[in-house]
Amino acid sequence: MILQKVFQPSTIRTGLESENKEELFEELVDVLSRSYLAKSPFPRQKILDALARRESKMSTGIAKGVALPHATVEGLDTLRGVLGISSKGIDYDSLDGHPVFLVFMLLSPPNDAESHLQALQRIASLIDDTNMASRLAASTSSAEALSLIREFDSGELS
Repeated sequence: MILQKVFQPSTIRTGLESENKEELFEELVDVLSRSYLAKSPFPRQKILDALARRESKMSTGIAKGVALPHATVEGLDTLRGVLGISSKGIDYDSLDGHPVFLVFMLLSPPNDAESHLQALQRIASLIDDTNMASRLAASTSSAEALSLIREFDSGELS
């Protein structure tokens, strides 16, 4: 059920316009900023810096057209995520050298490692389901993508 809590209609973006990783991070952080209702200020630059630091260690473009940028960020109130879907593919410096079409950005405060790991594990399970990942990548609306996530997260597709 964790994916249903992390990804909401307002944090799912179909039709990504980004052509590379840097543009993608900006676009996804913009999506997150519009849905950020915490009392503390939105830590935009901290998020971008944390993602860049994580990517400098190793690309989170894992394979099969999927990227999973993730980081811990001081100033975040809770586990947050954005799902981005691109129909044209994004140059991401992926481990397999292919463009990415499905991007799960996951961010958490430093004191919430358990939820962060649970969400990463559930996303990994989703990605392993090739049919599910393909259907999700073909989604043309946030409602369609969220419906698939809910089905998968509730165990109906796993």
